[in-house]
Amino acid sequence: MWALVWALVLALVWGLLASSTAAAQPVLQLQPGAAPSNAWPYLAMRSDPTRELGVADMLQQPGAFGPVATPAGSLGVRTDAVWLRMVLRAPVVPAGTSVTWTVNIDYPLLHEIDVYLVHQSAVLQQAALGNLQPVEGRALRWRTPALDLALVPGAEHELFIRLRTGGGMIAPIHIGDKQQLHSAGLREQMVQGLFAGLACCLVVYSLAQWITLRQRLFGYYALLVTGSAGFSLQFFGVGGQFLWPGNLWMEQHIGVLLSSMAATASFLFMGHVLQQLQPGSRILRLMRAGACVTAACGLAFLLDILSTRGAMMVLSVLGPLPSIISVPAALRLMARRDPLGGTLLTAWGIYLLGAVALGLLVQGRLPANGWTMHLFQISSAIDMLLFMRMLGLRTAELRLEATRVQRERDALRSLAHSDPLTDLPNRRGLDIALNAALPKARPGGLLAVYVLDLDGFKPVNDRYGHDVGDRLLVAVTARLREHLRHADTVARIGGDEFVVMAGELPDADHAQDWGNRLLNAFRQPFSVGPDEIRVGLTIGYALAPTDAHDAATLIKLADAAMYHGKQSGRFCVRRNTGDLALSSS
Repeated sequence: MWALVWALVLALVWGLLASSTAAAQPVLQLQPGAAPSNAWPYLAMRSDPTRELGVADMLQQPGAFGPVATPAGSLGVRTDAVWLRMVLRAPVVPAGTSVTWTVNIDYPLLHEIDVYLVHQSAVLQQAALGNLQPVEGRALRWRTPALDLALVPGAEHELFIRLRTGGGMIAPIHIGDKQQLHSAGLREQMVQGLFAGLACCLVVYSLAQWITLRQRLFGYYALLVTGSAGFSLQFFGVGGQFLWPGNLWMEQHIGVLLSSMAATASFLFMGHVLQQLQPGSRILRLMRAGACVTAACGLAFLLDILSTRGAMMVLSVLGPLPSIISVPAALRLMARRDPLGGTLLTAWGIYLLGAVALGLLVQGRLPANGWTMHLFQISSAIDMLLFMRMLGLRTAELRLEATRVQRERDALRSLAHSDPLTDLPNRRGLDIALNAALPKARPGGLLAVYVLDLDGFKPVNDRYGHDVGDRLLVAVTARLREHLRHADTVARIGGDEFVVMAGELPDADHAQDWGNRLLNAFRQPFSVGPDEIRVGLTIGYALAPTDAHDAATLIKLADAAMYHGKQSGRFCVRRNTGDLALSSS
């Protein structure tokens, strides 16, 4: 008997407490023309671990609802279903005006959302929302889950929202004028369009650089930007709205796959950068191992071996590793005043700030508002721009390296084709010049090849020494250049033997005159230090195409003519039309 009495008393107390709890819940007063209201301060929460409770259970036990313990807009990572309850009153609008009241949950990735509008314990309206709901079955085809509420003017209503999802339960809820909510949604689309446009420009540029320079670093960067930007498009619902509308498989898988892509590219990108800065280190192998693990995580999730929650846990652990591993190298670069070190540290610092904020938001440690929802996207965009700065520094290094290699190549080519003392072409350089000029030789545009040998050069070496002899050869070079045209070529092919190539001569008489002009240039002595030194000159020449058509024959004929001039008394000019070649052989 007493047990029955105590049971009735407890039931009465429970009912009074339940009614007082329900009565204590504040009422949201909707106002026409006012900004959309944040519903979070008006919400009470009830967990449904079984996921089997319905709206009737909620109506029967209003006292089971309690205050929300997490910051506004985020309930953390949960496996249960969560019921949210609020009380709202619709105003009586003036005659001739109409207002459509809409509830909007500004997070597109909630899988299942059931909305019930109750008036006087009767369900007036019921709707199923969420990104797993077919497009044609959604109440409003917005970027985020939304529903127009059929409110009775001047009356109080209960609004029940049941949430279930596979990851973070982020649910910033706003209720207000449909036009204002729609305008806010369009502004968000514009912001996402700007971020997407920036990402597209970065991807196109990096791919063009990859194709042009054949540097894998730019390919890794393009992969990194694609994964990061794609995750943002999916996180804010733009992908589900425009890129893969109604594709349930994409809604369930694309977020983890894009995160895996970004993490894999991050390992490869940083591994390539650090390997170039520290050749021979183990960093590249470590980074490649991390890339393999993240790629395997994405593949396991794709094959449904790994759940969404498991994949995100793996990626949350591996994601920060590239930055952590690269910090010591960045500090060493900063110590050497290399701008790459500061850029790298700044990039990773900003990225970690955004990643930590996103993690806290998903875990229900931060409130869901405009800044916390966009902080990771903003940090990723800044990160990508700083990485682009790193690519710019790398491109500058590649250009400097290419310039250095080209200079070394030119220096080697110059050594192979020029005389180190006079900087004139040697035998190889002369052959190249002759082979290039011979096809242009013609009657009326003759090509003359002069072989010049100094008279009396050996006594100069014997009397003054080889140093003075070398300086004399340099002075001879300068005088020859003074008496030649810009298009003519002078080469040194032996100790005191030179070859002059002169083209575009109208006839043989002009060729003879050019030879005499060179000969007369040696009538004056050469000033070599304090000494005045006289040397003579003997010249033999041949003409193309009159005397020969190839370089070897021309030089052979001119050389024979020069020797004939030596034998005839020196300091003269001789032409060889072919007859002197036999006499000198």
